[in-house]
Amino acid sequence: MPEQTTEQTMAASGERKALLEVDHVTLRFGGLTALDDVSFEIREGEILGLIGPNGAGKTTCFNVMTGVYRPTSGQVRFDGNPLSRMKKHKITKLGLARTFQNIRLFKSMTVLENVLVGTDAHSKVGFWDALLRTPRHRRTEAASQERAKELLHLVGITARHDELAANLSYGDQRRLEIARAMGTGPKLLCLDEPAAGFNPAEKVKLMELIRKVRDAGYTVLLIEHDMRLVMGVTDRIVVLEFGRKIAEGVPAEIRDNPAVIAAYLGVDEDAS
Repeated sequence: MPEQTTEQTMAASGERKALLEVDHVTLRFGGLTALDDVSFEIREGEILGLIGPNGAGKTTCFNVMTGVYRPTSGQVRFDGNPLSRMKKHKITKLGLARTFQNIRLFKSMTVLENVLVGTDAHSKVGFWDALLRTPRHRRTEAASQERAKELLHLVGITARHDELAANLSYGDQRRLEIARAMGTGPKLLCLDEPAAGFNPAEKVKLMELIRKVRDAGYTVLLIEHDMRLVMGVTDRIVVLEFGRKIAEGVPAEIRDNPAVIAAYLGVDEDAS
Protein backbone atom coordinates (compact mmCIF):
# COMPACT_ATOMS: atom_id res chain seq x y z
CA MET A 1 0.00 0.00 0.00
CA PRO A 2 1.48 3.42 -0.93
CA GLU A 3 2.32 5.75 1.94
CA GLN A 4 0.07 8.77 2.42
CA THR A 5 1.01 12.42 2.69
CA THR A 6 -0.51 14.72 5.30
CA GLU A 7 -2.87 16.17 2.69
CA GLN A 8 -4.10 12.71 1.64
CA THR A 9 -4.63 11.67 5.26
CA MET A 10 -6.64 14.82 6.00
CA ALA A 11 -8.75 14.33 2.88
CA ALA A 12 -9.42 10.70 3.81
CA SER A 13 -10.51 11.72 7.30
CA GLY A 14 -12.90 14.30 5.88
CA GLU A 15 -11.23 17.09 7.86
CA ARG A 16 -12.29 15.58 11.16
CA LYS A 17 -13.19 17.85 14.06
CA ALA A 18 -10.36 18.89 16.38
CA LEU A 19 -11.11 17.17 19.69
CA LEU A 20 -8.18 18.58 21.66
CA GLU A 21 -6.34 21.79 20.77
CA VAL A 22 -2.99 22.87 22.18
CA ASP A 23 -2.85 26.57 21.32
CA HIS A 24 0.49 28.39 21.72
CA VAL A 25 1.21 26.76 25.08
CA THR A 26 4.24 27.89 27.07
CA LEU A 27 5.13 26.48 30.48
CA ARG A 28 7.89 27.86 32.69
CA PHE A 29 9.23 26.54 35.98
CA GLY A 30 11.08 29.54 37.39
CA GLY A 31 13.75 30.36 34.82
CA LEU A 32 13.32 27.07 32.95
CA THR A 33 11.11 27.02 29.86
CA ALA A 34 9.73 23.48 29.66
CA LEU A 35 7.34 24.16 26.75
CA ASP A 36 7.86 26.99 24.30
CA ASP A 37 4.89 28.14 22.18
CA VAL A 38 3.65 24.62 21.33
CA SER A 39 0.59 24.24 19.09
CA PHE A 40 -1.10 21.18 17.58
CA GLU A 41 -4.45 19.42 17.59
CA ILE A 42 -5.81 15.91 17.97
CA ARG A 43 -8.67 15.06 15.61
CA GLU A 44 -11.60 12.80 16.37
CA GLY A 45 -11.01 9.14 15.50
CA GLU A 46 -7.25 9.29 14.99
CA ILE A 47 -4.18 7.93 16.76
CA LEU A 48 -1.74 10.79 17.31
CA GLY A 49 1.81 10.12 18.41
CA LEU A 50 3.72 12.63 20.55
CA ILE A 51 7.42 11.86 20.40
CA GLY A 52 10.84 13.35 20.95
CA PRO A 53 14.25 12.50 22.44
CA ASN A 54 14.76 12.37 26.22
CA GLY A 55 14.07 15.76 27.78
CA ALA A 56 12.05 16.96 24.80
CA GLY A 57 9.02 17.92 26.91
CA LYS A 58 6.66 15.08 25.96
CA THR A 59 5.52 14.18 29.46
CA THR A 60 5.34 17.84 30.46
CA CYS A 61 3.10 18.55 27.47
CA PHE A 62 1.04 15.48 28.31
CA ASN A 63 0.61 16.74 31.88
CA VAL A 64 -0.52 20.16 30.66
CA MET A 65 -3.10 18.51 28.38
CA THR A 66 -4.47 16.35 31.19
CA GLY A 67 -4.69 19.11 33.81
CA VAL A 68 -1.69 18.24 35.98
CA TYR A 69 0.09 21.52 35.09
CA ARG A 70 -1.41 24.89 34.26
CA PRO A 71 0.33 26.61 31.32
CA THR A 72 2.13 29.90 31.86
CA SER A 73 0.55 31.17 28.66
CA GLY A 74 -1.56 29.75 25.84
CA GLN A 75 -4.56 27.48 26.12
CA VAL A 76 -5.60 23.84 25.95
CA ARG A 77 -9.16 23.19 24.79
CA PHE A 78 -10.95 19.87 24.90
CA ASP A 79 -14.12 19.55 22.83
CA GLY A 80 -14.27 23.35 22.84
CA ASN A 81 -13.82 23.67 26.62
CA PRO A 82 -10.76 25.48 28.04
CA LEU A 83 -8.98 23.22 30.55
CA SER A 84 -6.48 25.58 32.19
CA ARG A 85 -8.46 26.20 35.38
CA MET A 86 -10.50 23.00 35.45
CA LYS A 87 -10.13 20.37 38.18
CA LYS A 88 -8.83 16.97 37.06
CA HIS A 89 -12.03 15.10 37.98
CA LYS A 90 -14.04 17.53 35.83
CA ILE A 91 -11.65 16.96 32.93
CA THR A 92 -12.31 13.23 33.31
CA LYS A 93 -16.05 13.83 33.21
CA LEU A 94 -15.63 15.82 29.98
CA GLY A 95 -14.19 12.67 28.40
CA LEU A 96 -10.40 12.74 28.73
CA ALA A 97 -8.72 9.73 30.36
CA ARG A 98 -5.07 8.76 30.79
CA THR A 99 -2.77 5.96 31.81
CA PHE A 100 0.59 6.45 33.53
CA GLN A 101 4.22 5.48 32.87
CA ASN A 102 4.22 3.69 36.23
CA ILE A 103 1.24 1.35 36.57
CA ARG A 104 -1.23 2.62 39.16
CA LEU A 105 -3.69 -0.18 39.77
CA PHE A 106 -5.48 -1.13 42.97
CA LYS A 107 -3.45 -4.28 43.49
CA SER A 108 -5.60 -5.69 46.32
CA MET A 109 -8.79 -5.42 44.23
CA THR A 110 -9.88 -7.81 41.51
CA VAL A 111 -9.44 -7.12 37.83
CA LEU A 112 -13.16 -6.45 37.44
CA GLU A 113 -13.26 -4.17 40.49
CA ASN A 114 -10.44 -2.06 39.03
CA VAL A 115 -12.46 -1.42 35.88
CA LEU A 116 -15.58 -0.69 37.94
CA VAL A 117 -13.63 2.12 39.62
CA GLY A 118 -13.39 3.67 36.17
CA THR A 119 -17.07 3.22 35.35
CA ASP A 120 -17.99 4.97 38.62
CA ALA A 121 -16.65 8.24 37.21
CA HIS A 122 -19.99 8.90 35.49
CA SER A 123 -22.30 7.28 38.02
CA LYS A 124 -25.37 9.36 38.90
CA VAL A 125 -26.41 7.11 41.78
CA GLY A 126 -26.52 9.00 45.10
CA PHE A 127 -25.48 7.98 48.60
CA TRP A 128 -28.95 6.91 49.71
CA ASP A 129 -29.49 4.88 46.51
CA ALA A 130 -26.30 2.95 47.27
CA LEU A 131 -27.05 2.59 50.98
CA LEU A 132 -30.61 1.34 50.45
CA ARG A 133 -29.76 -0.61 47.27
CA THR A 134 -32.68 0.93 45.42
CA PRO A 135 -33.81 -0.43 42.03
CA ARG A 136 -31.97 2.48 40.41
CA HIS A 137 -28.77 1.45 42.17
CA ARG A 138 -29.16 -2.18 41.15
CA ARG A 139 -29.77 -1.23 37.50
CA THR A 140 -26.73 1.03 37.48
CA GLU A 141 -24.58 -1.63 39.15
CA ALA A 142 -25.65 -4.27 36.61
CA ALA A 143 -24.93 -1.92 33.70
CA SER A 144 -21.50 -1.10 35.12
CA GLN A 145 -20.65 -4.79 35.51
CA GLU A 146 -21.67 -5.48 31.93
CA ARG A 147 -19.66 -2.54 30.61
CA ALA A 148 -16.60 -3.54 32.63
CA LYS A 149 -16.71 -7.07 31.24
CA GLU A 150 -17.03 -5.70 27.69
CA LEU A 151 -13.87 -3.65 28.22
CA LEU A 152 -11.98 -6.61 29.67
CA HIS A 153 -12.98 -8.58 26.57
CA LEU A 154 -11.73 -5.75 24.35
CA VAL A 155 -8.29 -5.76 25.98
CA GLY A 156 -8.15 -9.56 26.10
CA ILE A 157 -8.23 -10.43 29.82
CA THR A 158 -11.88 -11.40 30.40
CA ALA A 159 -10.95 -14.83 31.77
CA ARG A 160 -9.03 -13.24 34.65
CA HIS A 161 -11.77 -10.88 35.87
CA ASP A 162 -11.99 -12.49 39.34
CA GLU A 163 -8.24 -12.50 40.00
CA LEU A 164 -6.43 -9.90 42.07
CA ALA A 165 -4.76 -7.24 39.94
CA ALA A 166 -1.49 -7.96 41.75
CA ASN A 167 -1.45 -11.49 40.31
CA LEU A 168 -1.53 -10.39 36.67
CA SER A 169 1.56 -10.42 34.51
CA TYR A 170 3.15 -7.05 33.77
CA GLY A 171 1.65 -7.00 30.28
CA ASP A 172 -1.84 -7.82 31.53
CA GLN A 173 -1.56 -5.12 34.18
CA ARG A 174 -0.91 -2.65 31.37
CA ARG A 175 -3.99 -3.95 29.57
CA LEU A 176 -6.03 -3.63 32.74
CA GLU A 177 -4.92 -0.03 33.20
CA ILE A 178 -6.11 0.75 29.68
CA ALA A 179 -9.46 -0.95 30.36
CA ARG A 180 -9.91 1.02 33.59
CA ALA A 181 -9.20 4.31 31.78
CA MET A 182 -11.72 3.34 29.09
CA GLY A 183 -14.23 2.63 31.85
CA THR A 184 -14.53 6.38 32.44
CA GLY A 185 -16.17 6.66 29.02
CA PRO A 186 -13.54 8.88 27.41
CA LYS A 187 -13.66 10.59 24.05
CA LEU A 188 -9.86 10.81 24.16
CA LEU A 189 -7.64 8.09 25.65
CA CYS A 190 -4.10 9.26 26.48
CA LEU A 191 -1.49 6.51 26.79
CA ASP A 192 1.77 7.47 28.50
CA GLU A 193 4.60 5.07 27.56
CA PRO A 194 2.31 1.99 27.38
CA ALA A 195 5.07 -0.21 25.90
CA ALA A 196 7.55 0.43 28.73
CA GLY A 197 9.04 -2.88 29.81
CA PHE A 198 7.51 -4.86 26.92
CA ASN A 199 9.41 -7.37 24.79
CA PRO A 200 9.04 -7.23 20.97
CA ALA A 201 6.18 -9.77 20.88
CA GLU A 202 4.25 -7.84 23.54
CA LYS A 203 4.75 -4.62 21.57
CA VAL A 204 3.14 -6.21 18.50
CA LYS A 205 0.14 -7.19 20.63
CA LEU A 206 0.00 -3.66 22.05
CA MET A 207 -0.13 -2.21 18.53
CA GLU A 208 -3.05 -4.51 17.76
CA LEU A 209 -4.80 -3.41 20.95
CA ILE A 210 -4.35 0.31 20.22
CA ARG A 211 -5.88 -0.20 16.78
CA LYS A 212 -8.80 -2.11 18.36
CA VAL A 213 -9.34 0.76 20.80
CA ARG A 214 -9.45 3.29 17.95
CA ASP A 215 -11.76 1.04 15.90
CA ALA A 216 -14.07 0.83 18.93
CA GLY A 217 -14.67 4.57 18.61
CA TYR A 218 -11.96 6.15 20.75
CA THR A 219 -9.47 8.85 19.82
CA VAL A 220 -5.96 8.00 21.06
CA LEU A 221 -2.95 10.08 22.07
CA LEU A 222 0.22 7.99 22.33
CA ILE A 223 3.44 9.07 24.02
CA GLU A 224 6.06 6.43 23.35
CA HIS A 225 9.83 6.00 23.00
CA ASP A 226 9.64 2.97 20.71
CA MET A 227 9.84 4.48 17.23
CA ARG A 228 8.89 1.25 15.45
CA LEU A 229 5.69 1.05 17.46
CA VAL A 230 4.86 4.73 16.91
CA MET A 231 5.54 4.54 13.19
CA GLY A 232 3.48 1.37 12.88
CA VAL A 233 0.31 2.44 14.67
CA THR A 234 -0.18 6.22 14.46
CA ASP A 235 -2.02 8.29 11.85
CA ARG A 236 -0.05 11.46 12.56
CA ILE A 237 2.94 12.38 14.71
CA VAL A 238 4.01 15.55 16.55
CA VAL A 239 7.70 15.85 17.44
CA LEU A 240 9.10 17.93 20.30
CA GLU A 241 12.68 18.89 21.04
CA PHE A 242 13.77 21.03 23.99
CA GLY A 243 10.14 22.01 24.59
CA ARG A 244 9.45 23.21 21.04
CA LYS A 245 7.55 21.54 18.22
CA ILE A 246 9.97 20.78 15.40
CA ALA A 247 7.78 18.65 13.11
CA GLU A 248 4.26 17.36 12.48
CA GLY A 249 2.94 14.98 9.84
CA VAL A 250 2.17 11.41 8.87
CA PRO A 251 4.73 8.72 9.85
CA ALA A 252 6.43 8.64 6.43
CA GLU A 253 7.06 12.39 6.55
CA ILE A 254 8.37 12.29 10.12
CA ARG A 255 10.71 9.38 9.37
CA ASP A 256 12.35 11.35 6.54
CA ASN A 257 12.33 14.78 8.23
CA PRO A 258 15.91 16.13 8.58
CA ALA A 259 15.11 18.01 11.82
CA VAL A 260 13.73 14.83 13.42
CA ILE A 261 16.70 12.76 12.27
CA ALA A 262 19.06 15.38 13.69
CA ALA A 263 17.18 15.47 17.02
CA TYR A 264 17.34 11.71 17.48
CA LEU A 265 20.84 11.12 16.15
CA GLY A 266 22.38 14.23 17.69
CA VAL A 267 23.79 15.55 14.41
CA ASP A 268 23.60 18.91 12.67
CA GLU A 269 20.72 18.71 10.18
CA ASP A 270 22.49 21.26 7.95
CA ALA A 271 25.72 19.27 7.87
CA SER A 272 26.71 17.86 4.51
